[in-house]
Amino acid sequence: MSNEAELAAKLWKALKSDRTVMLGLPDDPDGKGQPMTVQFEGDHSGPLWVFTSDDNDLVKSIGGAEREGLIQFVSKGHELFATIDGRITVDTDHTTVERLWNPFVAAWYQGKDDPKLRLLRFDPGHAQIWLNEHSLFAGVKMLLGRDPKQDYEGKVAKVELT
Repeated sequence: MSNEAELAAKLWKALKSDRTVMLGLPDDPDGKGQPMTVQFEGDHSGPLWVFTSDDNDLVKSIGGAEREGLIQFVSKGHELFATIDGRITVDTDHTTVERLWNPFVAAWYQGKDDPKLRLLRFDPGHAQIWLNEHSLFAGVKMLLGRDPKQDYEGKVAKVELT
């Protein structure tokens, strides 16, 4: 498996485990991202789905158009960092809502037919991934006079996710 494929696989595994990302629009003049919980099906690269409401600033900014979207992600243990660009749309497909509905989502809404419920669809394009699995060891090696940069060779990649 190539370095890029390995890093992409680690990204999807971490996303499936952690699920919390900063989601925003790269051309937003306020430069705001919002913490959102993503869901996806299977072990593949997308689309990513986010349940939200019609009064969310991001939903208002997207409107009825497809927009460029940006995800920033840090795994819980800080061993992986990523930025993912892609396309984002507001989706109200009831079959997708049915398929992804779960008790955690249900806690936020008055049911699957809540008129405020909106579903964001994020189709990933490219990602830049940084793997930071051994930062403690790199610090120790540096104290011992070794070059820590060697530990990071092959731990950064630009990956096509489509």
